[in-house]
Amino acid sequence: MDRIRIVGGHRLNGTIPISGAKNAALPLMIASLLTEGTLTLENLPRLADVSQLARILANHGVDYTIEGKRSGDSDTQGQTVHLAARQIVDTTAPYDLVSKMRASFWVLGPLIARCGEAKVSLPGGCAIGTRPVDMHLQAMENLGATCEIENGYVIAKAKNGLKGGHISFAKVSVGATHAALMAAVLARGDTIIENAATEPEIGDVAECLVKMGAKIEGIHSRTLRISGVTSLHGTEHTVIADRIEAGTYAMAAGMTGGDVLLKGARADNLESVLATMQKAGVTIDTTNEGIRVRRNGAGLTPVDVTTDPYPGFPTDLQAQFMGLMTKAQGTSHIRETIFENRFMHVQELARLGADIHLHGDMAEVRGVKKLTGADVMATDLRASATLVIAGLAAEGETMLHRVYHLDRGFEALEEKLQACGADVTRISG
Repeated sequence: MDRIRIVGGHRLNGTIPISGAKNAALPLMIASLLTEGTLTLENLPRLADVSQLARILANHGVDYTIEGKRSGDSDTQGQTVHLAARQIVDTTAPYDLVSKMRASFWVLGPLIARCGEAKVSLPGGCAIGTRPVDMHLQAMENLGATCEIENGYVIAKAKNGLKGGHISFAKVSVGATHAALMAAVLARGDTIIENAATEPEIGDVAECLVKMGAKIEGIHSRTLRISGVTSLHGTEHTVIADRIEAGTYAMAAGMTGGDVLLKGARADNLESVLATMQKAGVTIDTTNEGIRVRRNGAGLTPVDVTTDPYPGFPTDLQAQFMGLMTKAQGTSHIRETIFENRFMHVQELARLGADIHLHGDMAEVRGVKKLTGADVMATDLRASATLVIAGLAAEGETMLHRVYHLDRGFEALEEKLQACGADVTRISG
């Protein structure tokens, strides 16, 4: 099993290209189920989750081809993938596939919308929380489908097709919003989705659906209005830059010091994060090329943070910000309101010398003068990134185990950090 060796103490200086957003790429790939035409996605990140989802979609009958490298391309550039679901040959998503990646449960909506039926395994829990699918099922039922759970599978049917309806979510859910949106675009009549999630990745998917012929109003707002169409067609779409990756590298630059340009990053999708980092003493500048992050060695100021749905501080950057605050000159408080069990990285940060105390959904982080390298273990995707950041700022050597978590969401991480002067090496086997 691969490990990553980090020797801390090096400032980061240079340019880091930001990859396409994983959280947009996955639902965009699933949207290929909605049309017989070819959906071409550009700037698709080279990630384990992307490869796994391609295999899952192939099980339903989606043909996909990946364009080869062109002259001048680098390993950090996104790939172009063509997906064509000319015929859905299987409306069942089995447990052995869905269990490997929760996002694959989102095939439920497109399969019902196009085929009138779907049998999709329940995804079960995961390391950072249970994330129940009840709101997904509520959305399908509001669009006229019947949903039953039998032997660990959701069996959904809409023999005469889906019909427009009114969906009002009790709480904001990215996954349920994706499901409702992708189902409603092929439903007969009009659909209103209230309390929709407004994450930029949902807007990216909605804009792609419009290119495919969908009629959607209110994109990027809490209320979506969809007029159903009888069919969608293929299109070309470029995946937006990954704001979580950009935020992660911004934290790394803030923690180690230096001067880094996050090429392609969009500041408008990271306003709460960048404002928080500025309060902590990190210099942020927006340029035509992306976001420039600088810190000249001055001490970090502690800042309190509460995670919230977009446009609030993202839960997917909570762990990374906690890593940054371990080096602040004072005490900060970080409250996690989105997922339970998302403080599992605390014990691993403590192995590096961090002083963190948990009080329910709040972590009290007391800044320390130094972190010291140690063997640490990734518990989930974002926690693994946090441990890399902390290792970059720690004295001595840090060895990160279970790096397969990291490969699910960060493309060419070692290469990008090495290009900015970090001493980061992957050890195979």
